[in-house]
Amino acid sequence: MANPPADRVLHLVEEKLRGLTATPSDRFNIFKVPDVLRKLNEKAYEPKMLAIGPYHHGKEELSTFEVHKTRYLKELLDRTSKPLPDYVEAMRAMEEIAKNCYGGSLSLETDKFVLMMLLDGCFIVEVIRKFALTCLRGDDDPIFKLSWMLPSIARDMILLENQLPFFVLWKLFTITKMPNDQDSDKFLLMILRFFNGILPGKGCRRDDVYRDNLYPINEVKHLVHLIHDNWLPSGINAFRNNGENNSDWSFICSATGIQEAGIQFQMFEVHKDDSLFDIKFENGVMKIPLLEIADATETIFQNLITFEQCSQDINPKHVIDYVELLGCLINSSKDAELLRHRGIIDNFLGDDEVIVTLMHKLGDGAVLGKQFYYWENAPEKWFWRGNRNRRFAANRASRRLGPRTIENNASKDVNHQRK
Repeated sequence: MANPPADRVLHLVEEKLRGLTATPSDRFNIFKVPDVLRKLNEKAYEPKMLAIGPYHHGKEELSTFEVHKTRYLKELLDRTSKPLPDYVEAMRAMEEIAKNCYGGSLSLETDKFVLMMLLDGCFIVEVIRKFALTCLRGDDDPIFKLSWMLPSIARDMILLENQLPFFVLWKLFTITKMPNDQDSDKFLLMILRFFNGILPGKGCRRDDVYRDNLYPINEVKHLVHLIHDNWLPSGINAFRNNGENNSDWSFICSATGIQEAGIQFQMFEVHKDDSLFDIKFENGVMKIPLLEIADATETIFQNLITFEQCSQDINPKHVIDYVELLGCLINSSKDAELLRHRGIIDNFLGDDEVIVTLMHKLGDGAVLGKQFYYWENAPEKWFWRGNRNRRFAANRASRRLGPRTIENNASKDVNHQRK
């Protein structure tokens, strides 16, 4: 017969085991940024204007924006014939499955969660629709009248913690759709065009290219997922792992060092099938598309990098690989100056040292996968034998934690949210 302390332990273990089924792992996809990554660049994950979803809901510093959400809901109700109870009923029907998309326990009770989905979801759908259809904008709508507001809103909407499940947005789009809103591709393309204005460099490609590569609507998890999986190198679908452990190789030196060795740099003019990530190596020339560094650049890259690191099914991790490659090229202000003079970097934030700081900060905490996207197109002599994670960390003298430590701690943090 077990003694009382043993019975108590047995009860605690059984309670933990039961809790594992509370949030199905196949639904959990909107997670909080692991603390070990957040501490490296906290501001990049924090909304400045508006809260979307439960993680930042109710923060006092974001409360002034709530009136705009309510105003957009009122304008939507005035424009359409569908009564308010229909919207509430639609959101309430999705409450449980929507909650299961978030990691950890949520403090919002049922009615407040449903209200949050309605206000946040309608705002997202309406601001994207009004961006696409100028005839829907009010004459005095500050979101479109004040030049700084829309980019700030788009920046907050691309944050990993500031998301609604995509099926919530799709439901609201379908029940509020305009006469020209015929299909899912219409909505996806509207979203991609909306974010194109803040993506660094050439973001959105031509509509016909997007249409050929769009995800099925039911496979989109949230806005960050949609942007990540439609902002790709042109050859991403042809990528194949050759079985070699590419983490044994690292880029050999900086931009100035490569130039001294006789390699030239050239700005690559992207066309309809190309993207920012299409770096080419041809006849002793490294061709790199223009990277525009502006206010939202750091936030966009940081959230996409973290999305790649915390998602189990992304391979290759093309954003991390792109940042690694640029980070190795840009070790000093001289490197940044060289690439800027070649038309590869357009910096709106300050001097060349700002570029160096940005690339090193983005590299902090980035854990590199075994498959390096740019490996197959680069001459072997441009690489050296040795672990890429260690090389990347060595090039970032300001790092406080090694990448392997960060990977282990981040994995523990995300796995904890799954429980």
